[in-house]
Amino acid sequence: SRRKQLAEKINRTTNTVYVCTDLNEQDTVFGAVEALRKAIQYTWDKFHPDALFIASSCVSGVIGEDIDGLVEELKDEYPVPVISMHCEGFKSRIWASGFDISDHAVMQGIVKPPKEKRRVINIKNFYESHRPQITKIFNEVFDAEPQFLYLNSTIEELSHLSESLATVCICGTLGTYLGNALEETYGVPYVRTINHSGIAGFEAWLRGIAKAIGKEKEAEAYIEKNRAIYLPQIEEVTKSLHGLRAVIGMGPGFTYEIARVLQEFGIKVEYALAWHYDYKYDNGDVPPALEHLLKTSPKDMKVAVADQQNYEVLNILQRYKPDLYFSRHPGTTVWAIKQGVAAVYVADEYTVFGYEGTLSFAKMIRDTVTNRSFEKNLASRVKLPYTKWWYTQNEDKFIKAEGVR
Repeated sequence: SRRKQLAEKINRTTNTVYVCTDLNEQDTVFGAVEALRKAIQYTWDKFHPDALFIASSCVSGVIGEDIDGLVEELKDEYPVPVISMHCEGFKSRIWASGFDISDHAVMQGIVKPPKEKRRVINIKNFYESHRPQITKIFNEVFDAEPQFLYLNSTIEELSHLSESLATVCICGTLGTYLGNALEETYGVPYVRTINHSGIAGFEAWLRGIAKAIGKEKEAEAYIEKNRAIYLPQIEEVTKSLHGLRAVIGMGPGFTYEIARVLQEFGIKVEYALAWHYDYKYDNGDVPPALEHLLKTSPKDMKVAVADQQNYEVLNILQRYKPDLYFSRHPGTTVWAIKQGVAAVYVADEYTVFGYEGTLSFAKMIRDTVTNRSFEKNLASRVKLPYTKWWYTQNEDKFIKAEGVR
């Protein structure tokens, strides 16, 4: 639904189709290459796509199905790119490796060598909800058009990624593979900065892009103009946020990015939870968001990796009793509210985009902590499955003692 709504806004039609071979027990024992071949032919005959991506699953990976061999056979049979993608989750056990897999498929099967440079900046994101704002900024400051990836991109557009001025991403975890691949293979600069969230993030993001394409003067003029408009307003709102205490539970990129923004607001981050931890990116460096926190954060900020099952989150919230819980996953947000903790669901990657977004985010936090009647009423009427005995446990020691880890 979201894809269709966004496509309609820019007068495009999304035609992405998923076809599954539906492996059964017999296929698992004897193989299903022929069934896959028929599914590919059916897909071509019915939909005539601009590209065919053949993605393996855990089952096809376990039985060793030769998807690559079939793709090599079929490449000359169809007038469009046919590309294999290895998506067996058990190989990495980290969901974010799927970003790298999709980038690899695009680089190997779609992107062509450059013929000429274009005034285009690649921007890797999820749902491009801020397409109008970003297009306006790129036009005004960088004299360039944004190429949003991958939602609503055409195969033709993807084939020209090597001709872009630079590549930037809303989250290093999402875009590090594509950015580094385009830079190493075709010389397209990859802008490695903290992301656009908050004042420090947005200004570093703008300056990083500007430096890559030679537009530093224009970027500084934009920053100076908007600082005069928004900084006084942001400072006024955040006065009421100083001293608040927070726990964060998000993905590995946004946990560290939002932690930085909260610290800008004067909020103490008691505990930061991330799904996984990248100690190095593809270029061998520490992720910029984490590097920034290592340099600027108080030394007593606690960080945990993968402790985001509900029973772990509730134990942590019970122990630290924060004023606010921030999550990018609505399931845990609901449980925090049942516990009586005011929660902020940061769903959109552009929630804290730029000066205006930072101001709106600060106001949202202020409104959340000002009126806590919903949390209090819900907590007083809901009986949670956890006892007082459970809340006294150290969740790490308890789990290890039970042999789960």
